[in-house]
Amino acid sequence: MNPQANLIFIASLLLGTTITISSNHWVMAWTGLEINTLAILPLISKSHHPRAIEAATKYFLTQAAASALVLFSSMTNAWHTGQWDITQLTHPTSSLILTSAIAMKLGLVPFHFWFPEVLQGSPLTTGLLLSTIMKLPPITLLYMTSPSLNPTLLTTLAILSTALGGWMGLNQTQIRKILAFSSISHLGWMAIIIIYNPKLTLLNFYLYAMMTATVFLTLNTIKVLKLSTLMTAWTKIPSLNAMLLLTLLSLAGLPPLTGFLPKWLIIQELTKQDMAPAATLISLLSLLSLFFYLRLAYCTTITLPPHTTNHMKQWRTNKSTNITIAILTTMSVMLLPISPMILTIV
Repeated sequence: MNPQANLIFIASLLLGTTITISSNHWVMAWTGLEINTLAILPLISKSHHPRAIEAATKYFLTQAAASALVLFSSMTNAWHTGQWDITQLTHPTSSLILTSAIAMKLGLVPFHFWFPEVLQGSPLTTGLLLSTIMKLPPITLLYMTSPSLNPTLLTTLAILSTALGGWMGLNQTQIRKILAFSSISHLGWMAIIIIYNPKLTLLNFYLYAMMTATVFLTLNTIKVLKLSTLMTAWTKIPSLNAMLLLTLLSLAGLPPLTGFLPKWLIIQELTKQDMAPAATLISLLSLLSLFFYLRLAYCTTITLPPHTTNHMKQWRTNKSTNITIAILTTMSVMLLPISPMILTIV
């Protein structure tokens, strides 16, 4: 793609995100979402592969439907209350429609079907944008409207997302699809706590975005898309593969690593809110996603192909690891000891 065109699309993405997260009026928020959608479409379809064109089409249709629902919910609210302010979404029907629209934008169950397909058809760098920065505006809208949302509906969506995100990722061999189901599972954790402690949702999102960025950038460096190629990629940059193992375990939420922090705080908050059964259920369901993270981690650190046929080994590359990956990896693994400081900042 032309570098100037690329720059325009990235700038539009940042502009759309900034407009949405800084707006008070529903129409401005909707405008930001539309700019975002239109800016990411060329980045998804830039390879001109039929799979990429299909992914861009699916993405456009679902996001257009979700944007129409956002506009419809805000208009319904304005009709009943005379308010266009985002924080004044008080009409129950409007909040119900908005929850559905945001769930569709984020890829929460039962509106999740588009996300794995779109991620699979996109390049790794675009997949990174779809999994992180594109989820920030909808989560911000949920954050601003959280006092008037329906707790039962959101808890149901969250538990279903964690269950299906873990369950459907079990039999995948394509890494981008595994990361898509991992994203759906993490969104379940964010959705369950948004009403009770919205700041925890944002903390969870920031840490998830950081760990996912590490995984995507590492995979992009070693040029790996499938589990079978991941098994033989250890010869390229062995140290990077070792750090990928730790990042994957952190993404799974294992205790001494950064990923344990949001899960621990969310379980604690749910228990305080007398939702111990929901906390127990979502913790048990996250064991499903732990299985495919362990599978990824096993494939990352395996040092020989598990079959006897001759398999071409990759040449070790001389290029040094990107400083961005080094910083992100360190933060993805080692932030748990400074969690009190993180909590005071958030």
